[in-house]
Amino acid sequence: MATKKHTPIAPLTFDLPLSLIEKIAARQKKSGLRSASEVVREAVAHFDIDHCASEIEPHRQISVRLPADMKASLVKAAKKKKISIGALLRIAIDAYEAKAPKKGARK
Repeated sequence: MATKKHTPIAPLTFDLPLSLIEKIAARQKKSGLRSASEVVREAVAHFDIDHCASEIEPHRQISVRLPADMKASLVKAAKKKKISIGALLRIAIDAYEAKAPKKGARK
């Protein structure tokens, strides 16, 4: 009697926005697949990895000095919003509109 060879399973954990989790659930229901893992395996199997272009902008790490109270408020806000401090800083910097410096201010 021939036995099936099973491919070893390699667990992988990663973050997804809720919109993609909903898309996985909808695809699972529509196509009758048994799990989110099956949907992801199908997506990867049909994806042309060689021709994909990343939309993620390259990152570089920087260090800055902040007043202790400002850092504490960032830590508290990040926990409340359930995001990283880095994500909160990226949002703040992206939303910042530079204003003309005040007369006599350091450049």
